[in-house]
Amino acid sequence: MKTIIHDLNEKYEMILKEKCQKIISANGKYAPCQGCFGCWTKHPAGCYMKDTLETVCRDIGKTDELVIITENCYGAYSPSVKNVLDRSIGLSTPFSTYRGRQMHHTLRYGKKEKLTVYAYGDMTDAEKETFQYMVERNAINFGFQTFEFRYLESLDKSEGIN
Repeated sequence: MKTIIHDLNEKYEMILKEKCQKIISANGKYAPCQGCFGCWTKHPAGCYMKDTLETVCRDIGKTDELVIITENCYGAYSPSVKNVLDRSIGLSTPFSTYRGRQMHHTLRYGKKEKLTVYAYGDMTDAEKETFQYMVERNAINFGFQTFEFRYLESLDKSEGIN
């Protein structure tokens, strides 16, 4: 299964629906993570806040391939995409394990295939480098076997999104 998280407007939503099984729109119509860790302990992989991101942990956990399309914000995800990712902390458990000689949280759903991140908007070389490193670390933390970071100079090139 392929899932896309994006912060694009509705014009692009129809194009993206043809490319995947699940779309998570980072449109800001949800509450930000409250940091209660209930998705780790009280109700694993579920959020107590009853909105469109209530089951985002399960949605991302069941996907084989995750694609994130985000506006660059100082070499990182846009605030709305970051909110979605914050709400997905229940992908892992509060327990730790070693992966690749590093300590990480134990994965709740096991390993997944690929994380691909497309960033658009103005971006300096330093921001590209920072973004690349962040995507690499996110791939490890989320349990993806491979990752790819791609910079889109403009959204007109979004047709190249797989």
